[in-house]
Amino acid sequence: MGFEKNIRRVVPYVPGEQPSGTDIIKLNTNENPYPPSPKTAEAIRNFASDENRLYPDPAASELVSAIASEHGIRESEVFVGVGSDDVLGMCFLTFFNGQLPVLFADITYSFYDVWAELFRIPYETVPLDDTFAIRPEDYEKPAGGIVIANPNAPTGKLLPAEDIEKIISRHPECVVIVDEAYVDFGGESALGLIRRYNNLIVVRTFSKSRSLAGVRIGYAMADEALIRCLNDVKYSYNSYTMSRLAIKAGVASISDKEYFRECLDKIIATRERSTVLLEKLGFQVIPSASNFLFATHPEKQAEDIFNYLKSRKIYVRWWNKPRIRNYLRITVGTDEQMNLLAGALADCLA
Repeated sequence: MGFEKNIRRVVPYVPGEQPSGTDIIKLNTNENPYPPSPKTAEAIRNFASDENRLYPDPAASELVSAIASEHGIRESEVFVGVGSDDVLGMCFLTFFNGQLPVLFADITYSFYDVWAELFRIPYETVPLDDTFAIRPEDYEKPAGGIVIANPNAPTGKLLPAEDIEKIISRHPECVVIVDEAYVDFGGESALGLIRRYNNLIVVRTFSKSRSLAGVRIGYAMADEALIRCLNDVKYSYNSYTMSRLAIKAGVASISDKEYFRECLDKIIATRERSTVLLEKLGFQVIPSASNFLFATHPEKQAEDIFNYLKSRKIYVRWWNKPRIRNYLRITVGTDEQMNLLAGALADCLA
């Protein structure tokens, strides 16, 4: 079996559990608790299945145009893909091709190191401080690229815009990716900097704030030259990445601004209310600018709480990793779901 030496082996990303059943409370993968926009639902219902016999537009022009219009930028400054994971993976493959290590935080989205290993990209993790914050001065070192999730995951902590710009401005020699998967829930976007810094890429997703995790739509915004490079790599790998249905659904979602804002406001209000509920139970909760809470209890192990909640059919996220093994990440659900969670936590701590 000599061929085994030629097999590429990596430790894969482990997604959150996807339990089956209707009597569960699923707060472990940061999905939106509210349905997609009614306009999106209508677009999906009206989608003619016969269209699927045709290839989709490889440029996803209709969706690119809608995204550009929504953000007040040029279509040539937008790249789309099958979820932000696809977009981020394409960014790693396109821009991190040097000898210097790519820098990202030691506690952040755990797909970053997987892509680096898969594509044989040298990387270095930069420790967050004791409050789980990024310190811009820690990134003042030679780099082949930088990736910053803002708000960060799994902590939910927001890095101020001036600190983001500080990191970008001090690294003109490499591409800086700002992953804004959760920015709609209270973060300040770095998008306004893309005309000032041609090394910046801002990545977003429709999965969280637009309730379209199952449709898979992600996008990047950057200087036209970077977008051209991304498209060159995409067309060298897979031209037809987005389905016709996804393009239609994405365009419809963008058109329903009122519903989008309404859902965001409800989630943010529930997040703040849930923070108070957890703190009353003795949890220490990191201030969140996302649609989830990162919390620890000084008297109870996170693993034990995680297992107890699972026995009650309430799913949250726990990692057996250094520095965060005594923390739980809890997606913000509806008020009713968060009340049931609080009740179960009270029973667990009793």
